[in-house]
Amino acid sequence: MLAAALSPDILAKYEPVIGLEVHVQLLTATKAFCGCANRFGSEPNTNVCPVCLGLPGALPVLNAKAVEFATLAALALNCEVRERSIFARKNYFYPDLPKGYQISQFDKPLAEHGWIDVPAADGNTKRIGITRLHMEEDAGKSLHEGFPDSATRTYLDLNRCGTPLIEIVSEPDIRTPAEAFDYLTRLKEILLYTEVSDCNMEEGSLRCDANVSVRPRGQEKFGTKAEVKNVNSFRFIRAALEYEIERQIEVIESGERVLQETRLWNSAEGRTYSMRSKEQAHDYRYFPEPDLPPLILTAKYIGETEKNLVELPEPRRKRMIAAYDLSVQDAHTLTASREFADRFEAAAAKARNPRRVANLLLSEIGGRLKTLGLEQEQSPVSMAGIVLAADLLDEEKISSKQMKQLFDVCFEKGEDFPAVYEREKPQQITDAAAIEAIVDQVIAANPKQVEQYRAGKKTVAGFFVGQAMKISKGQANPAMLNELVAKKLDG
Repeated sequence: MLAAALSPDILAKYEPVIGLEVHVQLLTATKAFCGCANRFGSEPNTNVCPVCLGLPGALPVLNAKAVEFATLAALALNCEVRERSIFARKNYFYPDLPKGYQISQFDKPLAEHGWIDVPAADGNTKRIGITRLHMEEDAGKSLHEGFPDSATRTYLDLNRCGTPLIEIVSEPDIRTPAEAFDYLTRLKEILLYTEVSDCNMEEGSLRCDANVSVRPRGQEKFGTKAEVKNVNSFRFIRAALEYEIERQIEVIESGERVLQETRLWNSAEGRTYSMRSKEQAHDYRYFPEPDLPPLILTAKYIGETEKNLVELPEPRRKRMIAAYDLSVQDAHTLTASREFADRFEAAAAKARNPRRVANLLLSEIGGRLKTLGLEQEQSPVSMAGIVLAADLLDEEKISSKQMKQLFDVCFEKGEDFPAVYEREKPQQITDAAAIEAIVDQVIAANPKQVEQYRAGKKTVAGFFVGQAMKISKGQANPAMLNELVAKKLDG
């Protein structure tokens, strides 16, 4: 950690400036410029061919599905899609880059000028600009561990070479690590809704580098930035930014100069450390890719692709809040994934009371899943089961207590609600005369509590309700029972 904690007053003197570069692998069946399988987890160096290895005479052919996915992502991120973009060769030398260059886009990217809205500290929203979204291919992977001689040798797996990527570059509009976290969370949600990527950070299909600098508040000019790489979760990105901001402020406050460099995040130590100096930006010697013509997207193509856009997370939340009378938090939970939101809405459409379906799903089912450490897809109770439970409650055929007991059985035995209900079949007593007889019995047996109630201790009514429920074995209609208890005691 830092040598000395900085006081809030010193931290408040400076403003962080953060920009994020996110690489996203597209979920195509084959690679960007050849027919090799785009698949994670294969044996090393099995999904390769002369094209992705850059062997002499091999020519790239652009994957149409990759273009469709990249365009779809750009539109979902509010970008302006170019009708004419250019592929370029980005030249650099690294062991896992067999061609010695990467096919990318430079001055004429696929899309520009997008944005994502994130929550602001004042309760409103803040718009984070997206500078560009461009297509490129991935490099291979250097393996530094897992082999007997890993201490002295690096192994190369070139399966990843040629995997189609989009790089999404934000404007330097982000001012706090929390804003960076929210931006990435919403970006990932949008990409998952469009189904262009699985965004699996553990498998490397979503990777993020952060550029961060600090400047005195009120100063227009940016400070010297450091690039933070090798961060494999949004939580760690937030932590890395928090550390790096404090580190840079401490450097300035001690009278030294922040160096432009690339730094790596060490999650075990909770700190960044220098990887390499970067006094000037790399000169990648970009030039147009001679083997690929300009990518021309007609207005008709862009329009047709836009028709494939599904309802995105934020508009969906707003609609669902209005349609189902949800809280903001509940709407976020229900729209966490497109598949989950679709299943909920399909169930809600079949129920007498959609709001009750949401309540049961989030509280009763969600609470049990959380206690057991299970995911939604592991729930024994199906959406159809939740709809049945909600309708039975709505029709007052079962009480809330009975429903809870039935759900307990579902989770104990791993059975769905309809099967458990059919077997247990608890019946609710809705006959007013039968409930009245039970209430009379309880009142007659507890004269002391009756005196307390009539002396002004109205909370004692709960005692009578509880005793009556006990006698009815939980089957008395709660609303009728409460009404009759009050009527009898007040009479």
